Amino acid sequence: MMTIIQAGVDAMKRAGTLPLRVRIAAGRILKCRTSELGGHKQVCPDGHFERVWWNSCRHRFCPQCGLPAIERWLIRQKARLLRCDHYHVVFTMPAELNPLWSLNPRAMSGILFRVVRSTLSDLLGDPKFLGARAGVIAAQHTWGQTLVLHPHLHCLVTGGGLTKSGEWKPIRNGYLLPVRVVREVYAKRMLAMIREELGAGRLRVPEGQKAETWQRITVKLGGQKWNVKISERYAHGTGVATYLARYMRGTPLRSQRIVSWIGDQVRFSYVDNRATKEASSKVRRVMQLPTTDFVLRLFQHLPEPNMKLVRHWGLYGPKCHEQLDQCREFLGQAPVEETPDMRWKDICDRLGPMHPERCPTCGQRLVDGPLVSPETRLWSLKLPQNAA
Repeated sequence: MMTIIQAGVDAMKRAGTLPLRVRIAAGRILKCRTSELGGHKQVCPDGHFERVWWNSCRHRFCPQCGLPAIERWLIRQKARLLRCDHYHVVFTMPAELNPLWSLNPRAMSGILFRVVRSTLSDLLGDPKFLGARAGVIAAQHTWGQTLVLHPHLHCLVTGGGLTKSGEWKPIRNGYLLPVRVVREVYAKRMLAMIREELGAGRLRVPEGQKAETWQRITVKLGGQKWNVKISERYAHGTGVATYLARYMRGTPLRSQRIVSWIGDQVRFSYVDNRATKEASSKVRRVMQLPTTDFVLRLFQHLPEPNMKLVRHWGLYGPKCHEQLDQCREFLGQAPVEETPDMRWKDICDRLGPMHPERCPTCGQRLVDGPLVSPETRLWSLKLPQNAA
């Protein structure tokens, strides 16, 4: 993956078409675990083996160094999950709104989070449905299987909640909410908020178009069927939390999906969701793209600096510790305990025999040696004259 990114970036540099944000991010990522960031030596206590362990870039989009952050997040979430049924709900933005998303990723992301939060909170709090405060973990993804722009929100929702009288109320009828009702409320609120932002001039529109054009587009979208999916209940939320954690760091496409890279063409596998719906198992296909197109597709999902892609609401919210512990007591769980901040070495210890810091000769744990200084300076933001 890193070699493909390097080739794509080099080709765009030569053509003078390398976008600034791709240049900056790729500049950091391509130095990950190389001598340019420095490192330290690791040696076998008995002298059988010695190596240099280069430092990581810790960039949130890096495809090779996000494991510690992912593991830390997942451990914290598992320690807080309620021992109850959970539901996986997916809210998708219509493709017609992609031009607005491309020009206003931070604003459109904020709209999506606010609308989904109010939709779930109000419907679950309604006595006609659950009539209680549930817990939600929401994670934003912006890609489809072929890396095209496809903004959507994955939500892990508790199958029960805390009532106003302070009691735990589980969902007993086997489904979280009626999909039709959720879809209607979500679409209505999303379009209303987009119209409001367009009217206030807080959303950019494509060049040559007017805000009024997009007001008319939102009216047409109101008559369409929006994509909201509520999966069947899970006995616990660990599986969905693990899925969300997988994409918290790194790129949306893992190296395992790269089929081949020959010349300037990248071939990668993807699941054909439309064909899968008609089949009894996943239908996998292969797509081929020029290297530069592949890299641009990949980096269009690069989050803006300090952009929050995961949020916690309701019982899982940051200000609901007492209510969460109250629910845990009802469910026979101990209060949430603060999890220790795991270091890289702690995470490696969990790998057992696959521990990457063992001597290949005697199996002893390697010990840290002297630091190794970087060979060159860190990434410079100074651009050449032809940089885009």
